[in-house]
Amino acid sequence: MTVLHWHVHGSWSTAFVQGRHRYLLPTLPERGPWGGGRPAAWTWPDAAQECSPADLAARADEIDVVVLQRPEEIELVTRWTGRTPGVDLPAVWLEHNTPRGDAPATRHPVAERDDIPVVHVTHFNALMWDCGRAPVRVVEHGVLDPGHRYTGELDRAAVVVNEPVRRHRVTGTDLLPGFADTVGLDVFGIGSERLPEAVDHPDVRVIGDLPQHRMHAELALRRVYLHPIRWTSLGLALIEAMMLGLPVVGLATAEAAVSVPSDAGVVATDLSVLHDALRAYRADPDLARAHGTRAREIATSRFAVSRFLHDWDDVLAETVASRPTASVSELDAAVPL
Repeated sequence: MTVLHWHVHGSWSTAFVQGRHRYLLPTLPERGPWGGGRPAAWTWPDAAQECSPADLAARADEIDVVVLQRPEEIELVTRWTGRTPGVDLPAVWLEHNTPRGDAPATRHPVAERDDIPVVHVTHFNALMWDCGRAPVRVVEHGVLDPGHRYTGELDRAAVVVNEPVRRHRVTGTDLLPGFADTVGLDVFGIGSERLPEAVDHPDVRVIGDLPQHRMHAELALRRVYLHPIRWTSLGLALIEAMMLGLPVVGLATAEAAVSVPSDAGVVATDLSVLHDALRAYRADPDLARAHGTRAREIATSRFAVSRFLHDWDDVLAETVASRPTASVSELDAAVPL
């Protein structure tokens, strides 16, 4: 198939474009959120092709399906291709996020439509979002295997959080000083260089936003992976850490609560339990290694890219098979002149 798809979430898209389709990536001269094209930080196959709005207009009839991720994309697709998602262009909405605000009552942007199915990345998200009339599917993450690289030689915990100052309680930034009283923390992630604005602790070190291959090498040196995030779908960095062979200590919130069995780490809502787990892994490197090995077994099975691509092939095939048919009057109303 030919799939129109914005590069919004780099790690997710890196797995998605490994499939057997052609992927058209909107590209603008200034790049930015609506035309980022191919990313610089990942190596993608040639099937992922950058396309300007003019290219998309010329190739509009080639497009089999669009994978939407933001409300604004519906209007952009219509303007750039002359085809309207859910009307005369098969469309599926990929939902990366947990709902915000009054989470159990939050309506999804396409909740009033039955022509654009919503695909969630976790079962927790599917449970929490109110998707109304929209058909709902769950396709769990697929993650490229970085290999079993764990050494645990550094008696410290690795933490990966993006924008820990802006998101603060969402990412558990307020919990970091307490954890650092138990084990030294090395913090990675986008915007982590601002962490000293929010956390003043001598044993919290900022490593920064490293290229993925360097971050993997650094994570594997740490004794344990700490997941302090209160509200997220299921961090891809958590899955990558498990694949690397790190044991996990983290908050039992959202999908993380059912993703780390007791022989692969410790998840809890009682902070004292988490502090005890950090102490146990520090005191017993063999236990940390054994639990990390089990974490890798779980992650490489559950989040294999092959399974992920197979599930997405099913979603795309079903979406195209139920291709919408629109009358001329509907198309005239849907497509702006």
